[in-house]
Amino acid sequence: MSIFGKLKDAILGDRKEEARPAPPAQDKGSFGKPLGGAGTASAGRPAPTPAPAPARAASIDSVDVERRLDARPGADNLNWRTSIVDLMKLVGVDSSYDNRKELAQELGRSDYAGSAEDNIWLHKATMRQIAQNGGRVPASMTD
Repeated sequence: MSIFGKLKDAILGDRKEEARPAPPAQDKGSFGKPLGGAGTASAGRPAPTPAPAPARAASIDSVDVERRLDARPGADNLNWRTSIVDLMKLVGVDSSYDNRKELAQELGRSDYAGSAEDNIWLHKATMRQIAQNGGRVPASMTD
């Protein structure tokens, strides 16, 4: 698996479980038997119209990256918001120079040398990719 793939999975997690819709609730009578389904009538009364699903403020596929990372053990001891090394450490991905160089190549930079400027670019590029893959990332981490 790619370095970015490992980071993405560690940060965004398994969103398939989160995105799985709950089965529709079925109105049941006092004996646990379903009351008439949609379009049927019972005892001369029309079937009830199902209530619309409540609106959601954000897409189910969107993950609040800052909240998720802040909740990780050790987050308060690392500068993960600006440091690619600390971000990788926080999510359990090897932050060695070789892995950062490979990550930079995956994200389109072939001249990565490990300088402070390179690491700042790498952190922002990683966060932009996380945002493109369903993460809600503050603009301060992508600009």
